[in-house]
Amino acid sequence: MQDEKQNFGKDESLKHNTEQDQLSDYFKRLSAVIKDYPEVILFGPTNAKTELFNLLKEDKQFNNIKIEIETTDNLTENQMYAFVKEHFEKFG
Repeated sequence: MQDEKQNFGKDESLKHNTEQDQLSDYFKRLSAVIKDYPEVILFGPTNAKTELFNLLKEDKQFNNIKIEIETTDNLTENQMYAFVKEHFEKFG
């Protein structure tokens, strides 16, 4: 029974590390795109946008980019396009 608990803990730890590595890689790919824009809005229902925002703020190459975050519900693709268009018409 003890071995099963230890294996479960190792499996959970491995899963968590894999997910963190994937998220880190995703953030790096997003950062490479974001650096080419003067203004960016990060939005969505989860905390990932805040994690990415904090990561970007730590990197000096993003100092001249206006980055905003906004919490939204889960949006369809059409709703996302409308949200971004409205945001930049209103604030851009």
